Amino acid sequence: MSLINRDTININNRGAFILFEGCDKAGKSTQAKKLFEYLKNNGHSVELWKFPDRKTTIGQIINGYLANDKELDDKAIHLLFSANRWECMKDMKNLLLSGTTLIVDRYAYSGVSYSVAKGLDLDWCCLPDRGLLSPDIVFFMDLTAEAAEKRGGFGEERYEKKSLQEKVRKIFYMLKEKDNDSDSLWKILNANQSVEMLHKRIVESSLKLIEKCHQLPLKDDLWKATC
Repeated sequence: MSLINRDTININNRGAFILFEGCDKAGKSTQAKKLFEYLKNNGHSVELWKFPDRKTTIGQIINGYLANDKELDDKAIHLLFSANRWECMKDMKNLLLSGTTLIVDRYAYSGVSYSVAKGLDLDWCCLPDRGLLSPDIVFFMDLTAEAAEKRGGFGEERYEKKSLQEKVRKIFYMLKEKDNDSDSLWKILNANQSVEMLHKRIVESSLKLIEKCHQLPLKDDLWKATC
């Protein structure tokens, strides 16, 4: 599929890039799926994406690493996570410019947060993702490591360790400060609230955003100004 020419696109067709971020077991996937189903059932053109995309060649290597089947150098796996995002950019741009809203479960913020929590340099970790598509909103599902530890399935994958999750949460907040207009871009949500209460707030914000994005250009400037 070839990249759509921006000069021939009607800006009023542009979809919204809605991102869910947060530590493990915070409810990101649950809320992303619920929003997807709501928008689809109400006539919106929408797709649900999840990173890493484990279906690609690179994604299959990442999947083996996360499942503890493979051992890789920390810098190597970080670059693979970034490459996995880059290999999806063309399709993401095409969809957004053709009017489809993308709901994305995890993105560069997770990639950087987990790598820095393992001891890698923040600026080095941000650099490979510089120039990726920027989200139009980040729903950050905020949950303490203590609360996450009590949720079912915690500890099944490589990164689900309390000490690491505590570091990751702090780094997410550091990355928030890297974003331009971070207070309007990031929506911090208390993940201890009920699923339905969170869903209602997310739907309200998302509907306003989708309407607003009809008048905005696509942004492919992630961290260009800060990294």
